Amino acid sequence: MNNPFNIESNVYKHIIQRIKEFKELGEKGVTLFNFKPYIDLEYKADIFSELSFCLLTANFSAERGIKIQANIGIEGFKKFSVDELTNKLKLYGHRFPRQRAERIVEARSKIKDIMKVIKEEDPKAIRRLIADPSSPLKIKGIGYKEASHFLRNIGFKDIAILDRHVIRFLVSNKLIKPFKTLTPRIYEETEKVLEDISKETNIDMAALDLIVFYKATSKVLK
Repeated sequence: MNNPFNIESNVYKHIIQRIKEFKELGEKGVTLFNFKPYIDLEYKADIFSELSFCLLTANFSAERGIKIQANIGIEGFKKFSVDELTNKLKLYGHRFPRQRAERIVEARSKIKDIMKVIKEEDPKAIRRLIADPSSPLKIKGIGYKEASHFLRNIGFKDIAILDRHVIRFLVSNKLIKPFKTLTPRIYEETEKVLEDISKETNIDMAALDLIVFYKATSKVLK
């Protein structure tokens, strides 16, 4: 992986580390995330707690979502009732505690089937299955962006997470025109722009997202 964005070598080291953590999570089902020096946190996550993290961070801070994930832990996401999760999310300052608690508990019933398709399908097909309202594997609260976030975080490298940082980067560089609503069609068209950048720079899209996020926030998170 080369470095055309002039990222400092010590920062690039953390980007490579994060990609390794994502890969380990997908391959082994668990990883140890180390967010130092950006956040003073180190904790284990499994695939369901990572899906829960992606549910938490929609319209919410990634950094605060990371702190909540660390505090609730693997077993908490698996076992807490809706009321217990709601109280935890309130305690940790989430904007939508009840809503996100309900979505996490509901997602538990689908994780086994999702794990099966993760082993069988390509990432874009998996994304459609968990984001499309007509799919039996649709997870409430998961759209294309959240599905892409989840899949990237469990090791898939060739899908785009079109959050506000990435869209702002593309618009400010006049690579796309501003839009009002990120429909699946616009998502896929915009993703192709990032695919071209990925090919030109020889940086996979998983790392490209982390680079753009670092440029916007001065942090390597996830």
